[in-house]
Amino acid sequence: MSTDSRTVGVALRGRTFGPLAVDYLLIGGGLSLLFTALIVSRGGGAAVLGYASLPYFLLLSNATHFAASTVRLYSKPGTFQSLPFLTLIFPLVSLLVLTLMIWDPERLGIHFQSLYLTWSPYHYAAQAYGLAVMYSYRSGCMLSAGNKKLLWWVSMFPFLFNFVTAPDVGLSWLVPENVLAGPAVAAGRVWLGRALWALAVLTPPLLYVTVWRSKSGVMPLISIMAVIANGVWFLVLGPLDAFVWATVFHGIQYLAIVIVFHVKERMSQPGNRHGRTYHALWFYGVSLVLAVGLFNLLPMAYVFAGVGKVQAMLMVVAAINIHHFIVDAYIWRLKRGDGNREIIETGTVARDYLPQPG
Repeated sequence: MSTDSRTVGVALRGRTFGPLAVDYLLIGGGLSLLFTALIVSRGGGAAVLGYASLPYFLLLSNATHFAASTVRLYSKPGTFQSLPFLTLIFPLVSLLVLTLMIWDPERLGIHFQSLYLTWSPYHYAAQAYGLAVMYSYRSGCMLSAGNKKLLWWVSMFPFLFNFVTAPDVGLSWLVPENVLAGPAVAAGRVWLGRALWALAVLTPPLLYVTVWRSKSGVMPLISIMAVIANGVWFLVLGPLDAFVWATVFHGIQYLAIVIVFHVKERMSQPGNRHGRTYHALWFYGVSLVLAVGLFNLLPMAYVFAGVGKVQAMLMVVAAINIHHFIVDAYIWRLKRGDGNREIIETGTVARDYLPQPG
């Protein structure tokens, strides 16, 4: 193999945070792509695992990933000083808003639910974009401003497809039903949905070639994999499977990257006496315990106060999702001197180019 071929091979592989297989399978979404192929071939997720095991998957992945953002917020050094509102006041604001939604579910709660369901696919797309940028810079692929903008749009097409076509969310939530039912609007919505589906499928490889041929250099495959995986969840699976398994895969992806950052941060601290396994298990264990408290005990507190169980569960889930979206927008910022930035910069030349991930 020539030197140029080896150089291209290294660039394609990129620089990962941990073992190559772990990053590509969990964070890049490789495992989710394999599982999606299995779901499609078997005719649905229930045929692969069965509904009885689904609550355990949701608890261990999705529910725990929501809690993980809170654990990261309070365990990351300096957050109390840099984010006083988010750490001290925002939890109380969230509980107040949750109580208001539960108090008036028909006028307020229903829109709260639609907001979280509309926001979720955007959050997934933003995470795919953030991971793609993160791995690109870590691997020495200096994305230009134009390439970053292209990457953002390519990452957003699955969200836009869902926004336009999904029932009860997006357009279906924001636009009156009688307007959407008009023949011209209904036809236009169908064609717009098809166009967005095609863009979501065709633009990732075109983006990859565009970046490769530009001065940015070769984008590591894991970057484009994260974008493709997010698209596959919404474009290939049926509506029910897409809703369920996108949350599971997204949760696994999130837990993997947040544990990586927590472990690297703890290992670099002076006086650390524990190994990587201890820090990883501690973070996941605390997140799991908090997830049980948030998703099981918090709704029961409202039930004991006289609220219906289903009503309490639906509003609590919506509130936890929205809290997670907002917290994530702050804890993954990459300002100079931030621990996140130092972890990504380690061993790369990307020090002056790092953006804020999605």
